[in-house]
Amino acid sequence: MKLIDEFKVFAMRGNVVDLAVGIIIGTAFGKIVSSFVADVIMPPIGLLLGGVKFTDLKVILKDPVMDAAGKVVTDVVSINYGNFFQTAIDFLIIAFVIFMMIKVMNSLKRKEILVPDEVFVPLPTHEELLLREIRDILKTK
Repeated sequence: MKLIDEFKVFAMRGNVVDLAVGIIIGTAFGKIVSSFVADVIMPPIGLLLGGVKFTDLKVILKDPVMDAAGKVVTDVVSINYGNFFQTAIDFLIIAFVIFMMIKVMNSLKRKEILVPDEVFVPLPTHEELLLREIRDILKTK
């Protein structure tokens, strides 16, 4: 039973839960960006380049081998560089968005740190309080 209790403490620790939430949101965000690139950005670019669909861009190294009935015996061997371009653009967009989010978060943190010192009046230390008491006692004598 002790192992289960230790696991509960580990799993419910804030960092683990935050990490899990971040991974889930990041995965969903990645799907959104992939769809945005594949369905919104790449079609106009392909149209500008003469109606090219990027996922169809490839270099065929070996044609498929078919038998007499027309059934494929071995598949085509190809380098699909169009998929690579699309994935690279996905990555660049995700990296840029994350960079901008971190930049905004850092600027918000800097604004928290740059609050004027007048707002925060430090409390006197124990030694300062004792010295004030001694001063007040000496003034009365």
